[in-house]
Amino acid sequence: MDAVRTGDQGFFGPDSVTWQVHGDPMMWIAGIRALYLQALHPRTVRGVMQNSDFRRDAWGRLLRTANFVGTITYGSAEAAEHAGARIRKIHSKLSATDPDTGERYPVDEPELLLWVHCAEIDSYLHVLRRSGFPFTDAAADRYVAEHRVAAELVGLDLGEVPGTQDELAAYFEKVLPELAAGPEAREVDDFLRTPPTHPLLVPARALLWRRVANLAYASLPPYAHELYGRPAPPPAVVTRRLRLTGTLLRCVPARLRWQLPPKHIIRAMRRLGPGSRPAPYKVMR
Repeated sequence: MDAVRTGDQGFFGPDSVTWQVHGDPMMWIAGIRALYLQALHPRTVRGVMQNSDFRRDAWGRLLRTANFVGTITYGSAEAAEHAGARIRKIHSKLSATDPDTGERYPVDEPELLLWVHCAEIDSYLHVLRRSGFPFTDAAADRYVAEHRVAAELVGLDLGEVPGTQDELAAYFEKVLPELAAGPEAREVDDFLRTPPTHPLLVPARALLWRRVANLAYASLPPYAHELYGRPAPPPAVVTRRLRLTGTLLRCVPARLRWQLPPKHIIRAMRRLGPGSRPAPYKVMR
């Protein structure tokens, strides 16, 4: 029996596009882009800011999100279901208040969960394709469709979740009139540009982090730049920077990158065998 088939493959498995894509280092920049995009939905970002310690523990929140994505991608089905159940339980207990109307609403409203999901998938797909990851249109559609499973894990109805690039684009076109860069979005923007850090790390923040955050911001769609009120370089310049960054990060040996905590890929390869190693060329098969 093929070593890849000897263990619990989880919800995606080594034959999926997601399995190959989520092992790429540009996922981190894509994740920052997703935060910028998610913050433009006032009801969604208000729910985050009113129910979390984002200001004091923003790094912890970012890492918990990355851990969730890693678990549902590379973990066993049981681990993914447990992670999804935990998210649903937490969300079911939370609500937020609209300061303009006084309305109290649950943070697990389907429209809010759907925005978070679509902003993530669009960001992952956009940044990786634009940075040189080998996506065909067919593979990109497969990727969008595969993530309907992830949407279901956090409580969404599959029938409401886009399953192709065209459906994803139509969704954004529909939601665009609801977007705005309110006070909470400005707060997220301020944090991402200048996150709190130890005084000794301030030079590194200026040298490294700000470049990463600026690149993530620059990769947003034009309407996002207009809402935030900050310009971005011309698209061709942004694409060149994304490709250069992707090339440099991909020069770091994958085995070395994957050794960083929480080591989801390493654990998946131990569970399923060496044939389960993520690799970009597998997307083209």
